[in-house]
Amino acid sequence: MLNPWRLRLLSQLDALGTVRAVAQAANLSPSSVSQQLAVLEAETRTQLIERTGRRVRLTPAGLILARRARAIIDHMGTVEAELRGFGAEPAGLVRLGSFQSAIHTMAVPAVTRLALAHPHLDVELLQLEPHESMPALRGGDADLIITTTDFDELPLGPDLDLVPLATDPILLVVPPGHPATEDEVVDLAAYADEPWSFDMPQSYMANLALRLCRQARFEPRVRCRFGNYLMTLQHVEAGLSIALLPGLAVDHSRYRVATRKLATPVTRTIAAAIRRGAPPRPAVRAVLDALRQHPGPVPRAHA
Repeated sequence: MLNPWRLRLLSQLDALGTVRAVAQAANLSPSSVSQQLAVLEAETRTQLIERTGRRVRLTPAGLILARRARAIIDHMGTVEAELRGFGAEPAGLVRLGSFQSAIHTMAVPAVTRLALAHPHLDVELLQLEPHESMPALRGGDADLIITTTDFDELPLGPDLDLVPLATDPILLVVPPGHPATEDEVVDLAAYADEPWSFDMPQSYMANLALRLCRQARFEPRVRCRFGNYLMTLQHVEAGLSIALLPGLAVDHSRYRVATRKLATPVTRTIAAAIRRGAPPRPAVRAVLDALRQHPGPVPRAHA
């Protein structure tokens, strides 16, 4: 009988690409992952992995099993939920991945309502930026994600189903009294000499901000990088930098900052994504419905 845990490791290898990445995601040593995959080969009596130099890759049979494994694991989750709730109501664990600016505005309100409506439904909320959430969804580490369809570095692809939730403008964020506040909309080229706060390298917002600055024909002077938007807002509020942030990330009730729309508007499309294939189990559908019915408000530019 196939072991679902080993199937998940094989599926993660397809999604993440290396044994080391799978080991980090599963909190195992690379040798343990390799041993478990070898056991899976013995169980299936099929070569699933082949070596190319110091790396490994899935054989054609390994690719087929890795991609079927997701449907197998999802089906097992559906059966478990049906046994727990006998189909009467959504039940079981749903792992919801969300980027940080959508957690408090979209995910937490939905999860709070679900806790009252479906007491047998457990939602585990994971902070995952777009470059992290899509591999997690494909590898089975998340059942549902809130992501953006505008992340060029990791295309969503035909293996995922998307449900649009909202649109969110990208705004210039500056300290109170900054010269940018004199205009309703701003041209980024006018701020080429400013010190900038950026997200961490290779993240969605870091790549987008760099691309927008370069389209405005300047290389930004990045003075700090934060993986937390609240720290960025504090830095901007103190007058130490300016930043490009999505509207959902800007909390005007806590931070004295001003926001301005860009002369060439830039928005991101926020969507929920699930794996395509078998119909989602009732628990996943309940979370998806909660997100669709009560999307978080999208802030506008603020003086």
